[in-house]
Amino acid sequence: MRKEFHNIHRTGWLRAAVLGANDGLISTASLVLGVASAHASRGSILLAGTAGLAAGAMAMAAGEYVSVSSQADTEKADLEIELKGFELDNAAEHDELAEIYVQRGLTIELARQVSDQLMEFDALAAHARDELGISEVLKARPIQAAFASACSFIVGAAMPLMVALLAPDDGLSMLVASSCLAFLALLGALAAYAGGASLLKGAMRILVWGALAMAVTASVGRLIGA
Repeated sequence: MRKEFHNIHRTGWLRAAVLGANDGLISTASLVLGVASAHASRGSILLAGTAGLAAGAMAMAAGEYVSVSSQADTEKADLEIELKGFELDNAAEHDELAEIYVQRGLTIELARQVSDQLMEFDALAAHARDELGISEVLKARPIQAAFASACSFIVGAAMPLMVALLAPDDGLSMLVASSCLAFLALLGALAAYAGGASLLKGAMRILVWGALAMAVTASVGRLIGA
């Protein structure tokens, strides 16, 4: 029997990882360019970039943890409502699930059979999946999201820092900008590939926003430095 491989199971970690790497690369590159445009020393540039890496990684981890934890709390609260509903009026819960299947195209007789069998097997899982849209694949995982965001932010932020460390003084800004744009395109394409989307579309949308962020920050640094 042919087995299909889908991309939806990756969404839990893929979103956090792509967001973290993208944010790490763009924010750190923009910070490096902004400080460099203000004619700061290499030491000041590296210090600002390293501080941005540490602060950004922790901010990403904290933000993802809080955000996904809120989602997990909401899921838990909704599941508790379902459990209470089973106690108060189990028949109504059977009817509610059957109605969902009728709306999806089943006859009322078949919908009731499916509802009864699924609730007999695992009532809470059936309502979580078909009424609330909660499944094991899309279930909120705060620790996983926080870890993926922080690690990917560090990976993304390391790129402009390494270029700033190794590049000559005269071409530092140009090398940081060009190398980071190339890495952004690669990151967007890889994210699109992992999600089964268009590689060109994934690369272009991240390039546009990355270039805009670096241009704005460099302009601010040049203006203040002047």
